[in-house]
Amino acid sequence: MKVDVVVIGAGAAGLMTASKSGDRGRKTVVLDHAKKPGKKILISGGGRCNFTNYYIEPEKYLCENPHFCKSALSQYTQWDFISLVEEYQISYHEKTLGQLFCDDSAKGIVAMLVSECEKNAVEFSFQTEILGIEKQENGLFLVKTNKTDYQCDSLVIATGGLSMPKLGATPFAFRVAEQFGLNVLPTRAGLVPFTLKPELKDSLADVSGISLPVSITANNVTFSEDMLITHRGLSGPSVLQISSYWNPEDTISIDLYPKGYFEEVLKATVSSQPNLTLKNFLSTVFAKRFVEKFIELNCLENVPIKQLDHQKQAQLVEVIHHWKVKPAGTEGYRTAEVTLGGVDTDHFSSKTMECKSVEGLYMIGEAVDVTGWLGGYNFQWAWSSGWVAGHNV
Repeated sequence: MKVDVVVIGAGAAGLMTASKSGDRGRKTVVLDHAKKPGKKILISGGGRCNFTNYYIEPEKYLCENPHFCKSALSQYTQWDFISLVEEYQISYHEKTLGQLFCDDSAKGIVAMLVSECEKNAVEFSFQTEILGIEKQENGLFLVKTNKTDYQCDSLVIATGGLSMPKLGATPFAFRVAEQFGLNVLPTRAGLVPFTLKPELKDSLADVSGISLPVSITANNVTFSEDMLITHRGLSGPSVLQISSYWNPEDTISIDLYPKGYFEEVLKATVSSQPNLTLKNFLSTVFAKRFVEKFIELNCLENVPIKQLDHQKQAQLVEVIHHWKVKPAGTEGYRTAEVTLGGVDTDHFSSKTMECKSVEGLYMIGEAVDVTGWLGGYNFQWAWSSGWVAGHNV
């Protein structure tokens, strides 16, 4: 079958591309191995889809070329996507830090994107296996599948990265890149919980479920949000954020009192309640269960705080503001929200998303080496890169 555009991948980026190429009158077909579109959209944000963020900025994306994402993000902004959401009367709210979620179900976002495709005569083929891709002498791509073979002028790879294999994530995009001689940068799990070494993990198991507002630092980058202690290690927004900047063997620094100077709290309490034990004092600031474990882990003496000399006060303040933890690793792609690394963006035009060395080949979304922060940034990259590709295929 001859079409103008084949989009492989019916996720966020692929659906956006198809809707726009269809809108331009390009005969477009979307192929996907899943039974239905938008599987990752549907489970994101606890089923409510954190679809974008008020504060989208290029600085909040990781890429070997930090300038690459600027063009797409400026061509199709968060305000453009918000307008589309409002056009479909999907109600939404800001949760924290500019993060926008559907009031109801993420199904509304998928239905909106599918509707945009259908009104522009985009065709879908689900449960479709790609058997091979060739660039023919006539310049057209031949896409062989288990159902139909397609010839097309433009081929868009929107199959995502390696995160969440249970949802069908595969290295397909990277295999296509290698087939066409494109460099794939090393990949690893991003926005992912940390695992801990057995001794610390077992010790903290008693306090799993406790959430604390913290600031976490790794490699001179700091995020201030909640940290959740789990039976496997550390999670929560601050941990997921810093995981993208953490490298194996790095030690992270956790500030357990990010809202001020703990020294002032300690001195004021020594003055007003000198007979409070260290445990009871710390329990006025942190959850009691956590305090007991924290004292044990850091070999602190549970004495009345008036007995803490200057050196011991300084040590306490230091460990509260700079609790050093060395993660064993991460939970990996199984629970990672994104894939760091991917197809090298140097191979693509930032203005069109077209491959510089293979005419008509486009790669978008998580397949390429662009990874956003937690909080709607990766969906916005999917919408923006997809919109740009859709306007150029």
